[in-house]
Amino acid sequence: MSEPAEKLRVDKWLWAARFFKTRSIAADAVESGKVTMDGARIKQAKTVGVGDVLVIRLGPYQHEVEILELSGKRGPAPVAQKLYRETEESKQRRAAQAEQNKLLPQSDLKGRPTKRDRREIARMVEGGRPSRKSAWGDFD
Repeated sequence: MSEPAEKLRVDKWLWAARFFKTRSIAADAVESGKVTMDGARIKQAKTVGVGDVLVIRLGPYQHEVEILELSGKRGPAPVAQKLYRETEESKQRRAAQAEQNKLLPQSDLKGRPTKRDRREIARMVEGGRPSRKSAWGDFD
């Protein structure tokens, strides 16, 4: 699945390595600074080669990967995983971040506010006092 080319556009490689679902999403991520190379922001047309190290931010997690192969074609996930190797430090940071996220308090909110809750919210916005403790928070 690899191409004989020595260099490939970073957005195309990110898409082929399955970090992003579409190439345009990959290009947007590169342009917005979520992908860096050597600590500097790069543009979507930047060419990458074997041995380059990219830092990719996906949500709260940061992946530091070394490019092992180049491919401009999107293949199955097992093949895509052979295109890169994540550094050990990156794996440890992500595991620590995942553990820390488990400790964060989860929201008690489930779905849309009820009619009663909306009235309570409206009273608060208008400056009045709520009549009870709402499921959307203690307004007292």
